[in-house]
Amino acid sequence: MSFATVNQKIGNYRWTICALVFAATTINYLDRMVLGLLKETLSNDGVFGASKADQEINYSTVVICFQIAYALGMLAAGKFIDWVGTKRGYAYSLIGWSVAAIGHAFGHHTWSFGFWRAALGVTESGNFPAANKTIAEWFPKKERAFATGLYNSGANVGAIVAPLTVPYIAEWWGWEWAFIITGVVGLIWLAFWFTMYESPANKLKSGHLQQAEYDFIHSDVDEQQVEKAEDAKDKVSWFKLLTFRQTWAFVVGKFLTDPIWWFYLFWLPGFLGGENARKTEAFLLANPGYTGEKADIPGIISWMLALAVVYSISTVGSIFGGWLPKKFINGGMDSNKARKLAMFIFALFPLVVLAASRLGAINTWLAVLTIGVACAAHQAWSANIFTTVSDMFPKKTVASVTGIGGMAGAVGGILIARAAGLLLAHFTQKGHVEAGYAILFVICGSAYVTAWVLMHLLVPKFKKIEV
Repeated sequence: MSFATVNQKIGNYRWTICALVFAATTINYLDRMVLGLLKETLSNDGVFGASKADQEINYSTVVICFQIAYALGMLAAGKFIDWVGTKRGYAYSLIGWSVAAIGHAFGHHTWSFGFWRAALGVTESGNFPAANKTIAEWFPKKERAFATGLYNSGANVGAIVAPLTVPYIAEWWGWEWAFIITGVVGLIWLAFWFTMYESPANKLKSGHLQQAEYDFIHSDVDEQQVEKAEDAKDKVSWFKLLTFRQTWAFVVGKFLTDPIWWFYLFWLPGFLGGENARKTEAFLLANPGYTGEKADIPGIISWMLALAVVYSISTVGSIFGGWLPKKFINGGMDSNKARKLAMFIFALFPLVVLAASRLGAINTWLAVLTIGVACAAHQAWSANIFTTVSDMFPKKTVASVTGIGGMAGAVGGILIARAAGLLLAHFTQKGHVEAGYAILFVICGSAYVTAWVLMHLLVPKFKKIEV
């Protein structure tokens, strides 16, 4: 039976909910990326100080304000959303980060920017716990990874939309309006969220959800039995959740693999720019009389276009990552085996990035495509590791566990940023920065297989537990 036929028979309101979460995730990354895209503009405007050295230091301080706040916020956000509920929790989070995004327009020096960046980090941390909880409430096990892959692809769409819009807004109306307009987009989303979102039970009562679709959403018999038992119990504390191996499996997986995405997000432009610089230098040495444009030198690429290519490939990976385990399950495979097999496959693909530096020396686009495959594999992995939480935990704790793992991933992101800075600075002084990137790509390529093995040792089977 085809996917379309199933939806026609049981209804498809759950996909409307998925579309809302996709839009929120797109806005989340759109707001997050504005600062990086306007770094040069803000520096020229004196926001980060007068000297170039001060600008680099102060910019990094602002970035760290976001990362630390995001890490701490992930821990609190999950618990908060489990406490107030999905509808209000998601709305409060998005109101918060929209206001914080707009607030950047009123910051004209490092510490005011640092304040608003920290506010953005705390409030944006609510997106993924709320999104994961929404999917757990609205989708059965067999569709959760696919739905997660769809909404998670919003991160890539946001990363593509931002460079295509933000620089032009800043050029036409000033950088303040780039922050204001992107922040307002989130407030528009709220109108749709409040109008269209309710729990499946409430939507059934109001007549917006068919009984057939409600029954399909709650078709996992084993899960429903656990949920009924859990609903009668008190709220679960963080300390209680940390006593389960299942929590630590998710924490380990996020700690080892989330930093890889952060690395690509913040250091990929530098890597591509370095490849362009080396090719330019080599060409000018071989052709000392060249007077043309540097952009016309063979092998030189537009790194903005390259980023769009990488994140476009990542979008495909995110959706495919959710589709594959669904395909396995529809073919008769146990959901646990389907999830584990899909994650193992996606853990292998990032190994191709080990050749990124060598391929970049031949042709920068080969490195771009290689990194694109690795990023697509990350998004596919991400769609499934998020789903393991709803596979293993009752719905009332999904946001809390997601927040704990998200904090671990954010801490890993801080560590890899610091490690990358030290490593690249060391090899830059030696005149071989590409060697530093080669080492970092080894870390990026091997992280997923390592994470898969450790998760498997901690939790041989993704089975629903009682807390």
